[in-house]
Amino acid sequence: MIVALVSIHVKPEHVQAFIAATLENARHSVQEAGVARFDFIQQEDDPTRFMLIEVFRSPEAQQAHRETAHYLIWREAVAEMLAEPRVGVRYVPIFPDQALWKYPNA
Repeated sequence: MIVALVSIHVKPEHVQAFIAATLENARHSVQEAGVARFDFIQQEDDPTRFMLIEVFRSPEAQQAHRETAHYLIWREAVAEMLAEPRVGVRYVPIFPDQALWKYPNA
């Protein structure tokens, strides 16, 4: 499994449009067979900062996500909304054990 944390800083005038576009992407992403989890959160003390917490069942699932129509539409739609480039960091889960993860699409 791969856990990707993606930090995103949005221009203030685009916050609502960014939220709408990202919700659309998230709703489709959780339907992908290779996606175990897809969380979209907003920083409490700075509403222009967001985090995507994406959990993929495999590196191949992460790559497949990047090739979906909804991701490509989202990436293009939000490109001009960003105050700076997105920063993604990949992790491997330690706890809970992968056997304990509940996969809604399994």
